[in-house]
Amino acid sequence: MTREEASARVEAAFANKRLLRDRAYADAVLTTIESLDRGELRVADKRDGAWQVNAWVKQAILLYFGIAEMKIHEVGPFEFHDKIPLKRNLRSAGVRVVPPGTARFGSFLEPGAILMPGYVNIGARVGSGTMVDTWATVGSCAQIGANVHLAGGVGIGGVLEPPSARPVIIEDGVFVGSRCIVVEGVLVEEQAVLGANVVLTSSTAIIDVTGPDPVELRGRIPARAVVIPGTRTKHFPAGDYGVPCALIIGQRKASTDLKTSLNEALRDFNVAA
Repeated sequence: MTREEASARVEAAFANKRLLRDRAYADAVLTTIESLDRGELRVADKRDGAWQVNAWVKQAILLYFGIAEMKIHEVGPFEFHDKIPLKRNLRSAGVRVVPPGTARFGSFLEPGAILMPGYVNIGARVGSGTMVDTWATVGSCAQIGANVHLAGGVGIGGVLEPPSARPVIIEDGVFVGSRCIVVEGVLVEEQAVLGANVVLTSSTAIIDVTGPDPVELRGRIPARAVVIPGTRTKHFPAGDYGVPCALIIGQRKASTDLKTSLNEALRDFNVAA
């Protein structure tokens, strides 16, 4: 089945679920998920400098939940009861997974990726040389670049619906500090540094405070920006209160480019990781 045939059948089945009774349409869904698992397809990719969402691939994931059957999956002493099995053949894929790290079938970890006791959901992609550290989670369809460090407890949100929505994207070389949360399709551009506990949603105010006047962004962290959590005052009927925001306090320096420690990158700005 060609990619064009698969995408046409998936889109048709998504519009009319009864078509899944026809084996050809169900096979198109399964073929798409298998291609995701092998890294031949991805939910989003960068074309001509801009990220493009392959909505039909997300549609296939949603349809897969409907046709997959609940099964018992046994891994050593562990038992799982789920519709989606775990990834297999990790050794031949060149991927290191430390128990009890879990990557679901339909996700893809490039050779050289390291998954500590964290989690990678279906549709997500993790780049070569990237570490998903202990208790970090990579949500469905999230796109994590190469040589990224997701520190302990990081939460990368899944964006599965609507199918046209951009997933969370963490580009190459990004440092994401402990307990950061990045959700709702936020884009973190190449080599940016997020200090510990930064929370980024689509509505979070991202304020560049490096110049004489604040510059506000939403939904995107610029390349090489160094970001820390902050607050700003907002008036409510009951009074004035501090509301969370993210502060861009500078640009990553060349001296930290080859260092793997988030502490080193933030030390230039006297900020704790």
